Amino acid sequence: MGSIIIALPKLQDGKHIREILARFGLNTAKVCTLGSQVLSELQHLDSGVVICGLRLLDMHYSQLAEYLPDYFEMLLLASPANLAGKPENMMGLAMPLKAAELVGTVEMMLTQLARRIKKEKAGPKKRTQAEQNYINNAKWLLMERNHLSEEEAFRYLQKTSMDSGTNMVETAQMILLMMVE
Repeated sequence: MGSIIIALPKLQDGKHIREILARFGLNTAKVCTLGSQVLSELQHLDSGVVICGLRLLDMHYSQLAEYLPDYFEMLLLASPANLAGKPENMMGLAMPLKAAELVGTVEMMLTQLARRIKKEKAGPKKRTQAEQNYINNAKWLLMERNHLSEEEAFRYLQKTSMDSGTNMVETAQMILLMMVE
């Protein structure tokens, strides 16, 4: 599960939120008062949630949000009026906080983040340039010799690959070997 960083201008407020989260089993990596501290801490972490106030001692939440790595989400804590101006893709909670809302929101954000990371890592692996060249050359050969469009040649490769139980690169190599000889 991801890490939690609390970034508020008053250290005591951050410690209080850390205690609330700890009571519900959520451990906080760090409590910061400066955006630069948050950015420094992020270098040591893989993913997580930054719980942030509207203004830190050295920057506005929007500036910090710009520098967050891909696998970090921000939860903005602010007055209802200030929450109206936050970006749509950012979570926010109105002050004063309710402990259950805070914990529920942080848990939801961590769960969604873990799912997104898992989904992105499980995605199809990128082909090397050599593998892509085999596929492109086989497509070109099919287009040239069999008068197929690029889409038809690709679909032929795809279907032959599925029918034979081999991956597209192996199928392209077999086609190149058969047609060149």
